[in-house]
Parts: sequence; structure tokens; C-alpha cells
Amino acid sequence: MSTKRPAITVTAADHAMLSRIAAGAAHTMPELAAELTDELDRARILPEGRVSHDHARIGSRIVYRDESTKRESMITLVWPQDADIEKNRISVMTPIGVALIGMAADRSIDWTTRSGDVKRLTVLEVREPAEEDAQS
Repeated sequence: MSTKRPAITVTAADHAMLSRIAAGAAHTMPELAAELTDELDRARILPEGRVSHDHARIGSRIVYRDESTKRESMITLVWPQDADIEKNRISVMTPIGVALIGMAADRSIDWTTRSGDVKRLTVLEVREPAEEDAQS
């Protein structure tokens, strides 16, 4: 029943921070913490100082499509303390944030919403963190 999950890539720094966040959330959000831990366990980890511009990381702007509604959205993936739904700044510690971390464009993944629905999303584009975009 479970489909193979797409390969994901994260930086060493993000992996370390996300591992700490998942461990800290194990009691308050056990299902989400377990999902994040599973994602981190299968991630390809880039060496310290290396980044992949093709993979979603903290600060990336991500354009994705919900395959059930065909609706496209653009969000910025952020640390929990920086989340702001009004500005489409989505915490990595949300079901969709966990699904998106490490994903590359043209990859699809199934994820479970807070209400328990399973949805499929396809990443259409991964843009560099905004701080790097600002230097034009």
C-alpha cells in the first residue's frame, strides 16, 4: 500500500537542527516528530558547508501542486518560531513542512494532513532562500 518515497537531500546543519526539534517534539507532537525522524533517517546529508540549490531547505520558497485539487501554492519553509501563515511562511514542524523538506522539483510525495487525509503533492519549483534573492 505504501508507495516509495522520493529521495530527499538536506544540509548537515539543517539535519542537526531538525533532529533536535524532532527529539524535542516527541512528547508534544509524537506522530509528527516520528514522521520527521523517518524523513531525516532516509535523507542524503550534504557535508558541512555544502548546499543543494535544487532541494527544499529552511528558507526555500517552494511552489507545489496539490494533486487532488490541482491547486498551486507558494510557501516559504521556516523554523517553527518564524512561521506566519499570513505571509505563507510554513513551519517545518507541520505535516506539509515535513513532507516538503529536502524535496526537489518534479518530485511527488504523499503526506497526511492534520485531519488524517492523505494527499499527494508535487513540487514544481524550489527557489533559493529570500536573503540570497535580495542581493540583486
